[in-house]
Amino acid sequence: MEKGAITGYIDVAQVTLYVFWAFFFGLIFWLRREDRREGYPLESDPTGKVKDIGAGILFARPKTFHTRDGSTWTAPNFKRDTRPVAARRVGNWPGAPMVPTGDPLVDGVGPAAWAERADKPDQTWDSKNKIVPTRADAHYTVATGDPDPRGMDVLGADGKRAGTVVDLWVDRAEHVVRYLEVDIGPGTGPLLVPMNLAKVQGGGLKPRFIKVKSLLAAQFLKAPRIKSPDSVTFLEEDRICAYFAGGHLYATPQRSEPLL
Repeated sequence: MEKGAITGYIDVAQVTLYVFWAFFFGLIFWLRREDRREGYPLESDPTGKVKDIGAGILFARPKTFHTRDGSTWTAPNFKRDTRPVAARRVGNWPGAPMVPTGDPLVDGVGPAAWAERADKPDQTWDSKNKIVPTRADAHYTVATGDPDPRGMDVLGADGKRAGTVVDLWVDRAEHVVRYLEVDIGPGTGPLLVPMNLAKVQGGGLKPRFIKVKSLLAAQFLKAPRIKSPDSVTFLEEDRICAYFAGGHLYATPQRSEPLL
């Protein structure tokens, strides 16, 4: 027999290859079990019915995760989002688009949908609220020479005035402006506009203003408000960003039509 052979038909290289194949198969199987901790079992696209969970071997054993704030999260738990969807399918086939049956921005349909995240503020490593207005932390100021949005008018996509910026909400961890607090009149709480969807325009001989092209001015009145004047929760952030981002498709009937 040649050097390295175990028998006349098996050698070390062949055994090593088989061991690698077995290890790789086990790795892929373990990864596929782990990625099913959330989002499974799947739902049937045309009917919305939950598919069979299947054999227990396809799902990892429940694992409890301990978070920094002392709470725990166990997965898989097979909890599902049971909120009714204010939309109807145009057909009974997989991938059929859904048409809103009400106000999609308020109902949270399509790009305006939000996740039911925890209704508590995000925090920094030292247990302080991560996103706060500058009035709650005087450490943050607008750099000299940069335009200060406070006091500027906010215009919608139709060029009409929606309100006035009264404060900036900063991210203490990333040191950036996350939201503009806009006064649009009486309401149940402060209104925040995502900074990523706002643009400072004007300057020179023309007065500066904030342009938010995702919504019409009147649609600011239905935007989600926050409960606390000095903090915003995960859930509130998701709803705010969904509302303003969803306007790119739903603000006007023309936006939801094809370009060609």
